[in-house]
Amino acid sequence: MADVANGVALALDGGGDAYALSALLAQDDTVALAAIRVLGADVLAPYALGGDAARGGPDGQVVRRALAAYPPGSDASEVSLWSYRGLVEASRAFLPENGEDLPLEPMPGDEWVRTDPWPQLARRASQLAALSLPGLAPALAAGLAARTDDLARGFVRAIRRRDWMQAAGVGRWLARVPDVPDSLGLDVGLTYVRRMSGGDPRVVLHATAAQRFPGGGPR
Repeated sequence: MADVANGVALALDGGGDAYALSALLAQDDTVALAAIRVLGADVLAPYALGGDAARGGPDGQVVRRALAAYPPGSDASEVSLWSYRGLVEASRAFLPENGEDLPLEPMPGDEWVRTDPWPQLARRASQLAALSLPGLAPALAAGLAARTDDLARGFVRAIRRRDWMQAAGVGRWLARVPDVPDSLGLDVGLTYVRRMSGGDPRVVLHATAAQRFPGGGPR
């Protein structure tokens, strides 16, 4: 998973033009398929930048294999359902030529976005940071944007607790909303989180994506 996350982050940092998901992994490797399922929509993030990335049949095939290999079970958490839905949505949005034969998108609940106390909200939001890509999960994004203050509190708390993964994930959602107070120091905070994480591939991926997709769009 670290290799795939590193590949995505490098592609985002470089503009995405040379990226091909299928080139990062062996398609018959069950570990690679599990990595795709865990990283979710982020495996297709470089395609959200546009440009001349080498998207195509092989990438669509490997994503479909991952979706088929690791569907959410009957007792799956809301986070797992949202993550699965996000990967299906990303496949339709960023690999439109490969949209056939994708599984139906589950319909996870979103009541937690309105009712969770802020520490729990921040934890779940960080776990779903891949859904902050342009065009994905608009209702979820709108619900989180309405709780900007709570996300900001979660971001600061995660940094104080040295939970770099959570801080990076929450910071990525905050980079999407327009009314984050300057006093939060989000850009500086994300740079600090990235450095203090010791180069953790998923933290680097979140921090890079936050810079590339401010306000939910590519830059």
